[in-house]
Amino acid sequence: GKYRYVMVPELYTALTQDKVIKEAALRSGVSRGVMQACWDAAGDVIKAWATEGHSVALPGLGTMRFGLRAKSVESVNDVKADLITSRRIIFTPDTDLKEELAKTAIQITCFDRDGKEVKRVTSTSGEVEDPDNGGGGSSSESGNGGGPVNP
Repeated sequence: GKYRYVMVPELYTALTQDKVIKEAALRSGVSRGVMQACWDAAGDVIKAWATEGHSVALPGLGTMRFGLRAKSVESVNDVKADLITSRRIIFTPDTDLKEELAKTAIQITCFDRDGKEVKRVTSTSGEVEDPDNGGGGSSSESGNGGGPVNP
């Protein structure tokens, strides 16, 4: 088979809840204890309403709701709870969040199957700038990448 390049986001680290609360408290000017209490209360409200079947607004982020995947059946008499194959959380991002993501530059680093860097490009405003085709945007910083995959 042929090798192909696929893009996969390179994530830095998962931020802990404690770090998020500390930063939110700092930005809002309230104490960490108050922010923790607000965070816990908001989480409880979201969990309670979502499990009751509501779509819940997450201010500045979007909405979330619970969903499921299930097998289909031909007859209503065959419908039963064990047809459910998975329960899911469905998140729909806010328009502003999607626009902010679209404006965010992404650095793409391509490696060959031996781990050698073969190309680097940077995206801006949703468009990828390709230095090999006159688009500029090359950078020496590491970033998101993709590597060859053998199908």
